[in-house]
Amino acid sequence: MSRSSVRILSTIRRKAIQHTAPDRGRRSIEGRNIVEKIIKNHYVSGERKAGKEVAIRIDQTLTQDATGTMAYLQFEAMGVPRVKTEISVSYVDHNTLQEGFENADDHLYLQTVAAKHGVYYSRAGNGICHQVHLERFGAPGKTLLGSDSHTPTGGGIGMMAIGAGGLDVAVAMAGGPFFMTYPRVVKVNLTGSLKPWVSAKDVILKLLEILTTKGNVGCIIEYGGEGVATLSVPERATITNMGAELGVTTSLFPSDRVTKAFLKAQGRENQWVKLAADPTAKYERVIDID
Repeated sequence: MSRSSVRILSTIRRKAIQHTAPDRGRRSIEGRNIVEKIIKNHYVSGERKAGKEVAIRIDQTLTQDATGTMAYLQFEAMGVPRVKTEISVSYVDHNTLQEGFENADDHLYLQTVAAKHGVYYSRAGNGICHQVHLERFGAPGKTLLGSDSHTPTGGGIGMMAIGAGGLDVAVAMAGGPFFMTYPRVVKVNLTGSLKPWVSAKDVILKLLEILTTKGNVGCIIEYGGEGVATLSVPERATITNMGAELGVTTSLFPSDRVTKAFLKAQGRENQWVKLAADPTAKYERVIDID
């Protein structure tokens, strides 16, 4: 293991020790929203209070070929023989034109490093990373860290899916926690249903009009309300995908019967779990969209 790798892993361990203080989350008598439930189930260290740093366990990772090469070089430098996540996937979906030898070399490296370290490899032509991952690997209540800005697409299935830098993803693959700012959770309450000629894209465009692209860093958007049940998982994923443009950490939906039907169609019904906010859950802000 290189000296730089030792320093990286030592820093991870030191920060984890420094932040392993008594759990200062919400009192048990208070209800929790979906974000709080997922963080609680993946909590490693830190203070569960908005604005404070917290470390969480990562279940899954994804990379794409435009960012994956550096991520896997960093992972290999750590000297870990196989990924320690439940699932890690390397997608080739960005640089697919072979105008020179560079892309081909990258793709060959990604294929071989995946085989060596226990990573799934998705060849060019299989599909876009965040969409394929939603369909084939996404699961309610799980955490996903991806080196792609639209990783939050996975929130459409009730997963906390966060886009991050390649080094963060490499550390997660090596078994280290992900350090993040404990989020301010904004609830978007959906009522009614989409009218003719109105699509899920219009929902997120409306939210962008309300929140704009500034001042949302450190927030997570949580969707709820009766209108959620009228949206399919692909429609929900359309909304969480473009939620990245808000500048938030991620966005997510509850996991309900619609989610279960989607997973059943994918042959993964056994991975379904119900996920919903408690009736007394607290939020930083509530926005109503009809």
